Amino acid sequence: MIFINPKTDFAFKKIFGSEQSKDILISFLNALLYNEQNYIEDLEIINPYLAPRIRGIKDTYLDVKARLSDGTTVIIEMQVLNVESFEKRILYNATKSYSIQLQVGESYSLLNPVIALTITDFVMFPELDKITSRFILKEKEYLIDYLNNDIELVFVELPKFTKNPEQLQTLSDKWLYFLKFARQLQDVPENMEDVPEIRRAFEVANHANLNPDELEDIEKREMFIQDVKGAMSKAKKEGTARGIQQGIEQGIQQGIEQGIEQGIEQGMEQGIEQGMEQKAIEIARQLIGILDDSAISQTTGLSLEKVKELKSNQ
Repeated sequence: MIFINPKTDFAFKKIFGSEQSKDILISFLNALLYNEQNYIEDLEIINPYLAPRIRGIKDTYLDVKARLSDGTTVIIEMQVLNVESFEKRILYNATKSYSIQLQVGESYSLLNPVIALTITDFVMFPELDKITSRFILKEKEYLIDYLNNDIELVFVELPKFTKNPEQLQTLSDKWLYFLKFARQLQDVPENMEDVPEIRRAFEVANHANLNPDELEDIEKREMFIQDVKGAMSKAKKEGTARGIQQGIEQGIQQGIEQGIEQGIEQGMEQGIEQGMEQKAIEIARQLIGILDDSAISQTTGLSLEKVKELKSNQ
């Protein structure tokens, strides 16, 4: 068997956000959010996955939204690319989902909690040694919880998960292993077959159960992600090398005027900064035609005006 990559956001939404995947999503959320307790008995998928109707890639990310039986809204997102201001977007989406619950004149008491669950294919918090991190509002000095913790941000960092199949003990372990390694497997691991929802997830992820349009869109998305990663990596290497070279040259020149040691140090710093800016410009040029201006700005950190200028000069 060949399985699609659950870390690709289109595939993630296909597996966890389809109408027929409700039991899969319930098991997944109970494992990752509620310490494997059967807290969630039922939920409603707010924006269910639809088979692609238009070829090509326009969206830069997709999420799954569910409303639990207690009224809590859960936003689930798989993020592969560590783009500029990604952490701000997560907070924005959570607070927006919280604020739009009320119509004009309705009481604040009607507001229900919002949980933003984000699975990343990169390390967000290198200073933390745990896979899952949960953030809520607290008093800054005494770290006392705010009187109402209706907004919670939960991050799961897949690179920190390193268990092999023989080490999988908990339901959380098995779901994380599925997310990280399903694309590399040819069969369902024996010690994961005892979970019906995970078996169902493998069935949904099986190439044989997808239509040609779905396969094409998912494959395009994987190619797109690899292209962006490659462009960013190449530009970073070239930009860093160019920055160091410029820094050395400028440092030598300034060293003649200001003193060799101080001039080289300052010149290298300035040169590296210029090289990093050039790196961002090179990434932006390679993304023109793939992403819209706003997405390019978020990915590279360049202003919208700069992106538009580059686009007009293409």
